[in-house]
Amino acid sequence: MSPRAGHAGHPPRTLAFVESPVQLLNVLEWAHLHGLHGAEEDALPSLPAQTRRTVAGGPPRTEPELTVVVLSPTDPMTRGQLRRMADLARDEGYRVRWEEARGGTTAPFHTIGGLAGPLRRADRIVMGDPFSRYVQLLLTITRARDLVVVDDGTATMEFVAQLARGERLVRWHRKGGRPGARDLLFAPVSSSARRRLTPSARRRVEVFSSMPVTETPEGVTVTANDFSWTRSRFGPPRITKGSDMVGTSLVETGVVDGDRYLVAVRDLARAHGATRYFAHRRESADKLHRLAAETGLEIVRPDLPLELIARRGPIGRTILSFPSTVVHTLPLALVGTGVRVAVCDIDPSWLTEHASPRAQGFLSGVTGTAKDVHRLTAVAALA
Repeated sequence: MSPRAGHAGHPPRTLAFVESPVQLLNVLEWAHLHGLHGAEEDALPSLPAQTRRTVAGGPPRTEPELTVVVLSPTDPMTRGQLRRMADLARDEGYRVRWEEARGGTTAPFHTIGGLAGPLRRADRIVMGDPFSRYVQLLLTITRARDLVVVDDGTATMEFVAQLARGERLVRWHRKGGRPGARDLLFAPVSSSARRRLTPSARRRVEVFSSMPVTETPEGVTVTANDFSWTRSRFGPPRITKGSDMVGTSLVETGVVDGDRYLVAVRDLARAHGATRYFAHRRESADKLHRLAAETGLEIVRPDLPLELIARRGPIGRTILSFPSTVVHTLPLALVGTGVRVAVCDIDPSWLTEHASPRAQGFLSGVTGTAKDVHRLTAVAALA
């Protein structure tokens, strides 16, 4: 997909919608790869404006080529990380529009109404979560010919597979359950979003991902995310001798039993000498307090996505993780540093009775398709 596609005489108007820090990070990675310019970027800043335009060539750039719309969630941890990421986006010269999209019952109406004009004018829409009902509603308004999906973690793998098979868009940890009343009410919007995300003669679709894509939908352009923006802006990190552990929200999403998870973390930390636990932004405070008390790990609540935290350092020589996005992204962000990423599979006995029938196979696939990681023996065997 050409990054310059748009109406003749002006660069494309690109509107990106994000709801998490990782989504915003990957929008910045996508924009960096495609060479989108910020409002203040100029290769010859010391020369007069007219001279700069003449030397650099092309029309003057008075507006950023990318506007990022943050559809802000309500939990403080995510909001804090999003604000830090929004500052980084502004530092790159992009415009950031912060929407209190969930600030009360009337907030969605105000948000969607306020975005209707920019949506209709946009030449290209970038989104971090095609499963989001908010994003799906916004897709019904846009006339953009170019649609881009950037990584929202492991969910990207499921989105691409569902699109390839023509299935309805359902998050992997919910698949297999019966649709609720809200699902049925929203079904026409979800079906419309899936049709819009299907390439046609009038619409181009790109998936920008660091995750393995095994089923590519016909006509979809898949572009690899190698975290070149992250590596160019941060690090290399200082490497410590010990090990660090990465937390997961699988307990909070109802996939893994909380007690079994705590035992697994304790045993894994003891076996590999981990001292720090980098909490996932959705992990509950009660769970983290219990982890600290019963494992002795130092709980760290990162203020940025872990890829940036690790790249800035200091970071352990070994990073321990359960199946999650980071087993794919950290090796890319830390390439050449000597840091080893080790992943421990989820034992089937840890799953709750409410876990989706697809959970075990999906999580095993997350681990099995990861490159440049060390696969650990199941924790049960270490106890």
